[in-house]
Amino acid sequence: MKRKRFSDEQIIGILKEADAGAVVLDLCRKHGMSSATFYAWKAKYGGLELSEAKRLRALEDENARLKRLLADAMLDNAGLKDLLGKKW
Repeated sequence: MKRKRFSDEQIIGILKEADAGAVVLDLCRKHGMSSATFYAWKAKYGGLELSEAKRLRALEDENARLKRLLADAMLDNAGLKDLLGKKW
């Protein structure tokens, strides 16, 4: 799994620095990230407050968990159909 270098608080702080008028390239150099990362964060977290960003992260985690559960259930269902479909 990919390791996160920046927490939600740090991401929101960096975006607020840019909104305050800091140059994006200087921010990227200062924090050791690429400009593509900055713009991806801006697209995802732009305009969010910290509590909203935490809620978004929690919803994404819950969605991933539910997708895994659905995939497991579908795999079990396919296995049972395969067993029942065979003639003994």
